[in-house]
Amino acid sequence: ETRPHPDVLNSKNIRLVPVAELCGLRVGPKLFQYVLKVLVQSVQLLYTLLRIDQPSYILLQQNPPGLPSIAVAWVAGLWWGSKLIVDWHNYGYTILSLSHGRSHPLVLIAKWYEKLFGRLSDYNLCVTDAMKKDLWVNFRIKAVTLYDKPASYFKETPLDLQHNLFMKLAKDYEPFKPRYCRAGSPSADRSAFTERDGKSGNVVKPRGRPALLISSTSWTDLSALTTVLSSPDYERFIKEGAKLPALVCVITGKGPLKDYYNRLIQKLHFKHIQICTPWLEAEDYPLLLGSADLGVCLHKSSSGLDLPMKVVDMFGCCLPVCAIHFECLHELVKHNENGLIFRDSKELAEQLKMLFLDFSASEGKLQSFRENLRTSRQQRWEQSWDHTVLPLLGNKE
Repeated sequence: ETRPHPDVLNSKNIRLVPVAELCGLRVGPKLFQYVLKVLVQSVQLLYTLLRIDQPSYILLQQNPPGLPSIAVAWVAGLWWGSKLIVDWHNYGYTILSLSHGRSHPLVLIAKWYEKLFGRLSDYNLCVTDAMKKDLWVNFRIKAVTLYDKPASYFKETPLDLQHNLFMKLAKDYEPFKPRYCRAGSPSADRSAFTERDGKSGNVVKPRGRPALLISSTSWTDLSALTTVLSSPDYERFIKEGAKLPALVCVITGKGPLKDYYNRLIQKLHFKHIQICTPWLEAEDYPLLLGSADLGVCLHKSSSGLDLPMKVVDMFGCCLPVCAIHFECLHELVKHNENGLIFRDSKELAEQLKMLFLDFSASEGKLQSFRENLRTSRQQRWEQSWDHTVLPLLGNKE
């Protein structure tokens, strides 16, 4: 498991209470395993909540997963006399429907469950105006839109810190190592993307460096990106003389299909494209985002009503994105303003070629998107919370 960010670990206002991971429940039919897991988790969560000091509010952040957490939080709220706040990021029943279908009894029960306990909560937050409307129309739940905002540590990374990070990653990952020796620049203080001047000590990004593309994923669907990267088009364009940089594609995150995609990636052999799946410390992830040239988001919403937090973090780092289209994505990604929206792998490939043409030039689409993100002066998480949630609670916090 990845350690929480040091800001969380060092905060005097945050107390982390670990819940034991369930093992040894793989006995009997899958439905029996699922029901048993929910029952055991209910007991675990309720026991944990009843042992803490009496809270004024119980914030369920985030839903899903809502089974069994919404019901357990509601019971604990009754016990303590606390107000329950549910922060809706998506619907659990729509995620369940991806594998079982909308009409499956489990999906229908999950929908009823979320509707019931959503109505029993005292306050409801949601992440898009589209979800706010859907909660009211279908569930009769009144919610307040609280857009996800980046934490303060998601920001552009200074060159010195970029160099230190790249040198650290170069110890374990080949794509971060310098590909060629440059006269007068000892390889001992060079990465694939940066080098430190031996006389002045200044860090620079040399001409001819690779472009750094990053995609944070749960490894459920990387087909669009792997299709683009496995296509011969990018390599062919370089051979034909197009001014395209070599690509280093960093894929972060964890999920059930990571091993499958890692095996697929290992079979790909290119001259101008390298793919890396590093394990990152929590504090290194925002530094990497703030050092990248382009983000790629492959998040597909099961409900069409939530927004990808990974893009929020990228925008906090002033990192332009290419994001796959779904219904309400326009509430976050403004096409041709702070990034691009694509619908399939072919369109993504065309966008990568367009964005990376004349990559070494100081002007271009990528730089324009980055400047737009810099000047947008978007709110940070703390400001958004104070502006939206505190008035809802009567400024009692």
